[in-house]
Amino acid sequence: MLIKDIKEILDAKVYCGEDFLEAEVHSACGADLMSDVLAFVKEQSVLLTGLVNPQVVRTAYMMDMRCIVFVRGKIPDAQTIALAEKKDIVVMSTEHRMYVACGKLYTSGLVGIE
Repeated sequence: MLIKDIKEILDAKVYCGEDFLEAEVHSACGADLMSDVLAFVKEQSVLLTGLVNPQVVRTAYMMDMRCIVFVRGKIPDAQTIALAEKKDIVVMSTEHRMYVACGKLYTSGLVGIE
């Protein structure tokens, strides 16, 4: 699935990384605990989270994730956006709750990892 498709499915606002919306991703992970994300090793993933701080970007970068979607209408601060820009990570926000956002992506064909 392309990141631009995720944007459309979740009716998300893009905060940075517009140049990478054509990038392809193959799986998604929904978590608020970054330790859970670190245990989820899969390249080219999308991270859905309600935790909004620069540590989320650092974790996504370490795991080679290409996109972060903040759920529940969370808005990243300038420091988080700047770090994501530096790391070439797309950052978006959706009004959907995590359960709904993950469900929408799953039913649209973006799978999770067993």
